[in-house]
Formats: sequence, structure tokens, C-alpha cells
Amino acid sequence: MRLRSLLFVPGDRPERFAKAEASGADAIILDLEDSVAASAKDRARDAVAAYLTGSAAVRRFVRINPVDGAYWQADLGCIAGADGIVLPKAQGAATVEALAGHIDAGLPILPIATETPQALFALGSFGSVAERLCGLSWGAEDLSAAIGAVSSRREDGAFTAPFEMVRGLALFGAHAAGVAAIETVYPAIGDLAGLKGYAARGSYDGFTGMLALHPAQVPVINAAFTPSEAEVAFARRVVEAFAAAPDAGVLKIDGRMIDAPHLAQARKILARAAVP
Repeated sequence: MRLRSLLFVPGDRPERFAKAEASGADAIILDLEDSVAASAKDRARDAVAAYLTGSAAVRRFVRINPVDGAYWQADLGCIAGADGIVLPKAQGAATVEALAGHIDAGLPILPIATETPQALFALGSFGSVAERLCGLSWGAEDLSAAIGAVSSRREDGAFTAPFEMVRGLALFGAHAAGVAAIETVYPAIGDLAGLKGYAARGSYDGFTGMLALHPAQVPVINAAFTPSEAEVAFARRVVEAFAAAPDAGVLKIDGRMIDAPHLAQARKILARAAVP
């Protein structure tokens, strides 16, 4: 499942569903949690349930409410037809297991894995439930509020040191589990230049996709997480070179020494470039 871009849309705003679907995102996330007020939860569930009865040209996920709260079981009543579940406030494998027991075994789960301080200490546990996951993402806003930080970001938009650490742990937690690493949102929806740099850095660091807040962000994100023609061409040369010399441990290509880690990276680039 290719997940370069996942676009949030509030579940109580059905007039936005079609625009989100047409944005070019690899998936849309119909949100029943943070963007929907308590008084609008029922209305949002009805709108999401009605929308999911029809077909769509995009994968449709539903973000339910946290499994330690009051709303999530009612949320499960409107997920028929969804392609996946976004699980907020995940605190490791135990939270995934708590949800998995209530949904179809074939429905993949995308946890948001760093929204509480306790969750950081369970990032290494997701491998035990990897077969239920389609990726792992992280969030800074809820965590910032939980610890009383003024903000997770400096004025220039860069994360402060504690949240850079969280980002790195989430990245490694995803790869340790063998699932897609999904970068968190870029809140400044009007700053597409800033988004371009942020998304490019995410791809450079090893994230494979990113959450989006507005349709205008989707093309920028897709471009950042799609390997360039030059990257694909070089990756193909690496794979072909090792195929032609199966007993070689190290090869020289364009003056560079290439070995097994480069071959693994090349194969991942080609996999990401493949049409889903």
C-alpha cells in the first residue's frame, strides 16, 4: 500500500469529502477525533458512514477517538467500507491489540504513536503487532500540551530538541517494526515553500510519507516522497550491477564504492517508485 500523502478531512464536513478525494492524496483520513467537537460526533459518524457506502478512487481511512475514551466504540459503527483505521493516542502494541479485537482482521491500522509521554517508552513494541499495521506516524501537538511545553516548534518552524528526539524515535520505531514511517503534519498550510523543505527533509531522513492538513499540500508532499527519475535510474544501475556480479561484495559505480546497504537502499527506492 503506497502512502505518500494522507489528507485529513473533518468527519462533520461532508461537503469537503469530494474535494479531499480529488486532491491526489494516496489516502484521505475522515476524522472523528480532534477536528470534531463533542456535540458534532454523532453527525460526523452519520456523514462518514454515508460516504463510505459509495465507491471512491482513493483509499479512505477513519480516525477514531482514543480507545481509553468514551467515543471510540460508537465510532466503530460507521467504519464499514473503510480501507483502514487511524488510531490516535496509541501507547504501543497494547493499544493496537485493544482495537484489533473489535475490528475485522483484514482492516489495517495506522497508529499515531507519540501523543502521550508514556507512549514514547513503547515505540519498540509495535513489531509484535506489525501484521495489523500499514504504517506508524507521530504527533507533536498533543504531546506538547501533555508536558506543558509552550510549543513543539521554534519560530522558524523547526522542532525544538525534545521533539526532534521524539521524531527520530518514531522514525526508528516504524522501521524496527518493518512498516511505513509517516511524517507528521506541517501546520502552516499557506507556507508551501516551507512545506517543500520540510517534506524533502522527511524523505531524506527515511520517512516514506506524510500527513496533510489541506488539499494544497498534497502535490508538494507527493513530489517529495516520490523518488526522482535520477534516483530511480541510479538505483536500477546498482541492482543491475550486483545482479551481473553476484559474488561481489563491493562494486564501484561512478567513482563510488557500493556495497550491500546501498543495494538494499536501491531496492527500496525501486519499490517506492513502483505504481501501486
